[in-house]
Amino acid sequence: MRLPDRVALITGGGTGIGRAIAEIFAKEGARIAVTGRRKAVLEETVEAIRQAGGEGIAIQGDVSQIADAERMVRTTMERYGQLDILVNNAGVIVRNASVTSVAIEDWDRVLNINLRGVFLVSRFALQEMVKARRGSIINISSTSGLFGDFGFAPYNASKGGLNLLTKNMALDYARYGIRVNAICPSLVATPMPRTRLKPGEDFEQAVQEWGKNFPLGRVGRPEDVAYAALYLASDEASWVTGIELVLDGGITASHPPSSGTWPRLTEHSGSALDL
Repeated sequence: MRLPDRVALITGGGTGIGRAIAEIFAKEGARIAVTGRRKAVLEETVEAIRQAGGEGIAIQGDVSQIADAERMVRTTMERYGQLDILVNNAGVIVRNASVTSVAIEDWDRVLNINLRGVFLVSRFALQEMVKARRGSIINISSTSGLFGDFGFAPYNASKGGLNLLTKNMALDYARYGIRVNAICPSLVATPMPRTRLKPGEDFEQAVQEWGKNFPLGRVGRPEDVAYAALYLASDEASWVTGIELVLDGGITASHPPSSGTWPRLTEHSGSALDL
């Protein structure tokens, strides 16, 4: 039980990485609040937590909206009376989007969710954490925040900004006992990479092919990110703040992802998928 008597708020907690984090945190003793825009998948996560003997609630909302971000934190506090851990996981991606080709609405949408959303939810969560003089914030970033990718202008910008926002918050709030860190995964087998598929292409087969590009021979799994988040949330990481923890199967040890790991699509220009 590495998170006894802790309360964790996890944005984008209905699927993929967010759900894996929610379930593992609950198994380690935390009470969970998951948020997102799709009520059905949030309730599925909460039900899975309860079936495993944990405790959780679902809070529907959009992290990019001020009122929703404030309500996520307020509802968590009203239910549990504390907020110890915030995982900013909600995100969206738009592919085949250079500066000259991306629709301005898509640029705004990616930056609003991936960066503004982290700012807003953290802003309200930090107000509670400062009062308690403790807390851990974990921002789910990406290796796309460390290197450029072809056709990823808004996503690269949002994740690069998120990495520096992480460092800024780590410095500003360290004196209150609050730690802020980022996790930077490479390709993880979640619903998001499905937008890379060509018409009729099998997802599992594509995952196997993509994995051949990684020194460790596979793409990431949601649990890989969840266990890294568990470490950063726990007391075992009490002297860790302001870092970018890279989870990439070794791919960036030799070259950035743009050099061949990522299939480049043209069929689905502007396609987007929420986490």
